[in-house]
Amino acid sequence: MKIVAVIPARYDSRRLPGKPLADIAGKPMVWWVYRQVEKVKGIDAVYVATDSEKVSAVCQSENIPCILTPPCPTSTERVYEVSLQIEADFYLCVNGDEPLIDPKVVEQILPKSPDHFFAANLMTKISDPVEAIDSSNIKVAVGPDNEAIYFSRSPIPHPKSTIAYSFYKHLGVLCYSPKALSFFAHTSKGPLETIEDINELRFIEHKKPLQMILVEAKTLSVDTQRDLDDVRRRIESLNKEGEKRK
Repeated sequence: MKIVAVIPARYDSRRLPGKPLADIAGKPMVWWVYRQVEKVKGIDAVYVATDSEKVSAVCQSENIPCILTPPCPTSTERVYEVSLQIEADFYLCVNGDEPLIDPKVVEQILPKSPDHFFAANLMTKISDPVEAIDSSNIKVAVGPDNEAIYFSRSPIPHPKSTIAYSFYKHLGVLCYSPKALSFFAHTSKGPLETIEDINELRFIEHKKPLQMILVEAKTLSVDTQRDLDDVRRRIESLNKEGEKRK
């Protein structure tokens, strides 16, 4: 069973232009993501996928395997483009703005056996109330079997009758079979996906199963300059701790 990891890296980010190449402790962000993903046990290869010649050139200089794709409106479609060039049983997608992602957390999404139609996404409990109202954090509601029911940029579900509830957010780590990628790439956006601007709603709107896997994670996706500054501080702190141990 072959599993290929793909790191979609879009240079023209609306909130943070040039994000994949943002400097973090002397290295571009995409390098930090690649370094974490290549530690994941159970994968056969790792590629950065981009339509940017700038990102491709930096990957080449850093000895990071990179595949140039056509311009893609979503990261999932970019992974699909990779699937047309690299054959595999499953494609692990780790967003290119996850420089702190824990390889052991990523491993929990990897399927154990072949599956005709497989789509899965990691989620974690929100511990900071600010994250619940931050629209850059995508919240998810699931059923008893942890299959996704709905995604939203708003806090869901609304705690009208009880506050004995935790909010959960999705992480930028997903896994697809070729069949699931093909479905996504050849299916138009529905009205909910258009409103919320959340890729995963395409599966829900067309009644396709999307499994959510609960993990404990303290990762931070970089969506804004504030996030980037926070990641820089965290990595600087980790580097200092590493120096002290030497």
